[in-house]
Amino acid sequence: MRKLTFGMNLSLDGYIAAPGDDIGWSVPSDELFQWWSDRVGATGLALYGRKLWETMSSYWPTADQRPGATPAETEFSHRWRDMPKAVFSSTVSTVDWNTRLVTGDAVTEITRFKAEDGGPMDIGGATLAAAAMRAGLIDEYVLVTAPVLVGGGTPFFAALDNWVNLTLVETRTFPDGVVLTRYETRR
Repeated sequence: MRKLTFGMNLSLDGYIAAPGDDIGWSVPSDELFQWWSDRVGATGLALYGRKLWETMSSYWPTADQRPGATPAETEFSHRWRDMPKAVFSSTVSTVDWNTRLVTGDAVTEITRFKAEDGGPMDIGGATLAAAAMRAGLIDEYVLVTAPVLVGGGTPFFAALDNWVNLTLVETRTFPDGVVLTRYETRR
């Protein structure tokens, strides 16, 4: 069974985006950017909700061709294009860059993906991750917490019907006071 991880940058008060979908507070240091790039390089399948897909696909497929692209941005761009992806949406009609479109029930499809052979899976996007979280499908949570309070917006965690017990498996500090914490779900 494939492992499913939900990991994103979030504010100290628990939001992945401030009001108005503002993520300007979450610009990573070079070290953190490399950590995310290495993670993308090791991902067997990335699961995206529509909004995150639109954000990522509007920039990363051609980021390596932009004037002034750094070697790190070029590497991430290549890794992102090559990484297998699935986009869950009923409104998107076409996808590209090694991506398949999923229009069926998210929980059913994620369960099916988990049962397939292949490398680890990452899930991103608040709505999609919330469905997986409520269904008990997430095996690991990666919180990359920035020392900023944004006061509202899109929360990292969904409202749950039951507690989810976790085990801390890693902590790491990045420049600018950003702290990574990684938790596995106790089953």
